[in-house]
Amino acid sequence: MFNHIMIGSNDIERSKRFYDAVLATLGAGEPVRNKAATGHTRLFYRHNGSTFCVTEPINGETATFANGGTIGFKCNSPEQVKEFHDVALAQGGTSIEDPPGMRDGSLGAMYLAYVRDPDGNKLCAIYRVK
Repeated sequence: MFNHIMIGSNDIERSKRFYDAVLATLGAGEPVRNKAATGHTRLFYRHNGSTFCVTEPINGETATFANGGTIGFKCNSPEQVKEFHDVALAQGGTSIEDPPGMRDGSLGAMYLAYVRDPDGNKLCAIYRVK
């Protein structure tokens, strides 16, 4: 369903350090660095047919996070969820909501962790228990 997800950053180098480390826990490598026609820097992390992008806002305004928005990253195990969470904290992210762990609900059993990146974007690491 999705081709890519793009978020804004107010400090592209800080975001690169954060996402290089966090997305490496999922197997993503170095991003493709791109300069938009406007001169703004963009980072494209490609992995398993999807792209996660971080950009300096091309309109020159401050990047803000989506209130009510969450970007979920699929993990292969509860251990990978925990690693994603811990690496995010080590890179300047903030743990939010409940600690990493199992959640049972109407959508089935899931092992989850929620963090905010340094720009305030809400990220979820998720492993769906089979």
